[in-house]
Amino acid sequence: MIEIERKFLVRSEDYKSEARSKTRIVQGFLNTDPNRTVRIRIKGDLGFITVKGKSNASGTSRFEWEKEISVVDAEELLKLCEKGVLEKCRYDVPLGKHIYEVDEFFGDNEGLTIAEVELESENESFKKPSWLGEEVTGIIKYYNSQLSKNPFKKWH
Repeated sequence: MIEIERKFLVRSEDYKSEARSKTRIVQGFLNTDPNRTVRIRIKGDLGFITVKGKSNASGTSRFEWEKEISVVDAEELLKLCEKGVLEKCRYDVPLGKHIYEVDEFFGDNEGLTIAEVELESENESFKKPSWLGEEVTGIIKYYNSQLSKNPFKKWH
């Protein structure tokens, strides 16, 4: 139940031609406390509730528990979420033995695209595609829970 991932900005749209799938995601947060974030998500035609713990010092790993719920339940729970529901498209891009999840944000976060790669260990090596930009692992403002409160369009 420990999630280990690295996050990167994306510098081009080349990932779109390499993607094996594209899924619309709508998500909100019942709680954005960094010690225990509670997320509600509709991903395609599936609903989920996820609890995440506080990240470690490097920002690469944290506790994550996720359970599938009905889309109807997810829609009802989204109505209870804190202000700032996120909308994005996720592209799954395979590279070597890993899959990059590339999120292209819309609404108040339009213009921001972030790639994440999940790893088996914090020091596992992985291939980096040419479209991968600056690493933002552990930078709190790039967490989805923070983007819901302080969206990308307000950064400029």
